[in-house]
Amino acid sequence: MNPLAPYRRVTIKIGSALLVDKAGGLRADWLASLAEDIAALKAEGRDVVIVSSGAIALGRGLLGLSALALTLEQSQAAASAGQIALSQAWSEALGRHGIVTGQILITPNITEERRYYLNARTTILTLLGLGAVPIINENDSVATAEIRYGDNDRLSARVATMIEADCLVLLSDIDGLYTAPPARDPAATHIPVVEAITPAIEAMAGGAASHLSRGGMTTKIEAGKIATLAGTAM
Repeated sequence: MNPLAPYRRVTIKIGSALLVDKAGGLRADWLASLAEDIAALKAEGRDVVIVSSGAIALGRGLLGLSALALTLEQSQAAASAGQIALSQAWSEALGRHGIVTGQILITPNITEERRYYLNARTTILTLLGLGAVPIINENDSVATAEIRYGDNDRLSARVATMIEADCLVLLSDIDGLYTAPPARDPAATHIPVVEAITPAIEAMAGGAASHLSRGGMTTKIEAGKIATLAGTAM
C-alpha cells in the first residue's frame, strides 16, 4: 500500500545529513534516486514542493571550513556558497526527468507578515501550476541569529500550511520517532504512528544528532504540531 496515495499536494523536507556526506560532498546517487521518486509522484499528477537543507553543509566543504562550530558570519558565508551548489544539484537531478525547478529563499517574516506571505504563496502556487518543483530553503546568508527559523523542519511545516498541502514528509537519517534517542538508549523502541502530540510525546524527542544538522527530533515534533493543527498530515 502506498501511504502517499490519498495526497495530491506533498511538501517534502530533506535534512542535511541525507544530502551531504561527512566530508562535505553532495550525495549525488542518493539525490538522483530521490529525484526519480519525485518524478514518479509528478507523473501521478501530484504537486511536489521541496524544502531542502544542505546549503551550509555544502558551503563548509567548498570554503574549507572544518571547525565543528561556525560563527554566524562563517555560517552565512557557507550558506551563500552552498546555496548555489545546492540549487544547481537540484536543477540537474530533476532536469534529467524534464522537471524545471524554481528556487525560493525564505525568512520568518515572509511566513508571518501577510503581504510577504501572500506573495510567497502566489509564487509557489504559480510554479506548481506551471509544472515546476519549487525548491525552498531558509535564507541563511542574510538571516541573523535573532530573526531566523534555525531549522527547516518548522520552515517546511509553515510552507506546507501556507500552500494547503495535504501531507508533509520529513526525510531524515532516522526512521521515525523513538521512545528515547536510540543513539543514547539501546532500549528505545520505534513508534510507528503518533495520533496526537502530547507532553509525553514531546518528552521523547532529542536534539540534533550531528554538527551538520540543526534540528533533531524536537523540531520535527514541533513541525508536527504546526502541520497537524492546520489540517496537514505529516
